[in-house]
Amino acid sequence: MGMKGKIEVEFEVNCHCDILHEVFGSRPHHVSSMSPLKVHGCDVHEGEFGKPGSVICWDYTHNGKRCVAKELIETMDEENKLVRFKVIEGDLLDEFKIITIVLQVISNEETNGVKWTVEFEKIHDDGHYPTKFMDLLIEVTKDIENHHINAAA
Repeated sequence: MGMKGKIEVEFEVNCHCDILHEVFGSRPHHVSSMSPLKVHGCDVHEGEFGKPGSVICWDYTHNGKRCVAKELIETMDEENKLVRFKVIEGDLLDEFKIITIVLQVISNEETNGVKWTVEFEKIHDDGHYPTKFMDLLIEVTKDIENHHINAAA
């Protein structure tokens, strides 16, 4: 059995966080136009965007390599502004037996924030942790934030 773990990162954003929840939850196919150097496309393979049980496929660049990830939308929680994806096929499964990605947006009177969580089980205990993948999620989030700030300017 490989080592299990969880990495979480929470940070403030300068756009309304509902935008990020909507983009990743219901309109992930728009991410490629907001972060074109990192995300090249997102297609629905089964079901519908934003619906639990649906399967979507991401085409992206990670560590300078073109990659794919087919993901099952496990949870789409509008009340808590949370989306949970489980990777079911793709390059990430070369190193991880299980990898689940959770996005939650957090808003209060003072700030808007994003919390990314990556839960994983490594295939080999001495394998890498998904820190570089977490960096990619943060970079894509910042690209979307900048896109919306520039669009509003």
